[in-house]
Amino acid sequence: MARVPADPSAADTPRTPLLRIPRALARHYRSRRAHPTAELVQRPHPWKRALSLVAVVLLGAWLGLLVVGNVRTPVGPMNTTMTLRPSLTGGTKINVSPLGALELNSHHAPVRLDVNVDQLDPERAQALVDHPERISGLQEEIAGDVRHGTIDLAVRSGVAVVSGATALGLAVYRRPRRALAAGGLALALLAGAGGTAAATWNPNSVLEPKFSGLLSSAPSLVGNARSIVTEFDVYQKELARLVTNVTKLYDVTSTLPAYQPDPTTIRVLHVSDIHLNPASWKIIASLVEQYEINVIVDSGDTMDHGSAAENGFLDPIADLGAPYVWVRGNHDSLLTQRYLEGIDNTHVLDEGRAVTVGGLRFAGTGDPQFTPDRSTGKAGLPSEEEAGQRLADALRAQKAAGTPVDIAVAHNPDAARETDGQVPLVLAGHLHHPEMEMLEQGTRLRIEGSTGGSGLRAVEGKEPDPIEASVLYLDRDTRRLQAWDEIKLGGLGLTTAEVSRHLPKENQPGARPGDEGSPSPSGRTSTSGSPGGP
Repeated sequence: MARVPADPSAADTPRTPLLRIPRALARHYRSRRAHPTAELVQRPHPWKRALSLVAVVLLGAWLGLLVVGNVRTPVGPMNTTMTLRPSLTGGTKINVSPLGALELNSHHAPVRLDVNVDQLDPERAQALVDHPERISGLQEEIAGDVRHGTIDLAVRSGVAVVSGATALGLAVYRRPRRALAAGGLALALLAGAGGTAAATWNPNSVLEPKFSGLLSSAPSLVGNARSIVTEFDVYQKELARLVTNVTKLYDVTSTLPAYQPDPTTIRVLHVSDIHLNPASWKIIASLVEQYEINVIVDSGDTMDHGSAAENGFLDPIADLGAPYVWVRGNHDSLLTQRYLEGIDNTHVLDEGRAVTVGGLRFAGTGDPQFTPDRSTGKAGLPSEEEAGQRLADALRAQKAAGTPVDIAVAHNPDAARETDGQVPLVLAGHLHHPEMEMLEQGTRLRIEGSTGGSGLRAVEGKEPDPIEASVLYLDRDTRRLQAWDEIKLGGLGLTTAEVSRHLPKENQPGARPGDEGSPSPSGRTSTSGSPGGP
């Protein structure tokens, strides 16, 4: 049987064509793998990348300051730790644990200088307490210590900020170039903050400190008003005085030094709007003792309803330790006024009556309105202005008689403003928050907050109202205001205390004679000092 020759092409034909991939198809897939299809990837917007970089820089800089951004340096007899901290307001905070803290409006920049008093050299501290005349020799030393410490702190903070931002940038981006960019930006931000602080540095901020802490420590730590007013031109002397006061508070005997007021000043405690709060009497008595107050002035609203049942609340006034000058508020009745007239050491002023108490001459008038009595119509602003005009007439009469009044008192500020030009200083209340105004014709108006923390109304809001009072320092010869301390205590159930020192504009560094501030279009001028920095 003849054989049929095999087809040469048949040898190349796979026996299982359905299970094998054709060569053309395989080549097709290989070509696709060699040239992958491009995909569209959306890159982040530039501003998002910039914000991310700024966030990394700020966080890294803060961590760097937190870890290594502090300097331990001696300041006179004290060992301190200086630290820079991020802040929206700037300034300097001196922590005198456990007594409290001093805040100075020393500069305006996004960094705050924290100074913690860690420890005293017992021998040097005791020598300074025993021989306060040595303060003159400490002035140069303390100023040099502060200068050296701040320079060291600036260098260390720069290294800490750059290192922290660079390290965090490297951890986040994993690219040396981006990390270096973060470090450079951190250095630029620190340089800008330092430049702003230097441009707004105000060494005179030591004249107007704000103290927060134990109220018993405030008079000694804040210092004497008279010495501040007369010696404000020497920054080193004030800095040395501040360090000396802190040192005294750390006396090795663990006792607070007694407050020694300057004998050339008269100290007036201004209270108002007690509103039947019995805790106010203990606070007032404490302030009288600590500040050695010469006279207390109450600008009204001592009661809440002016009823006879409330009169017994007034009995502690006789034991406060200083003469009590009082005017009627819109919550005080004539019944209240007559009861007060019978209390020892109390001087009730009404319809321009003038008295001399504690070396000062006062005149005042009661509020023409009595608002708790719903049967009495409220006359409003016209009645207040009329009462103020009657008080102004009485002041003119006193001046014509050769017995000018030093301080006028009215409850409502609308009545008090009518005395403008007739008296150097007029005191009022009613608003439940403190203010200081310079009126158009040169009279200074001091409005006090609520010394009773708004009384029973303290529990109406979300937060209790603070208890507020002021210590006014007047020159014994000229009887003009030299300085004042605003005192703010935590309200109901709180124990915090703040004392802020303020100077009238004419007593601030660089002021010229007669420079008492020009009123704003509204007739108001802040006299608490021009803003500045360290």
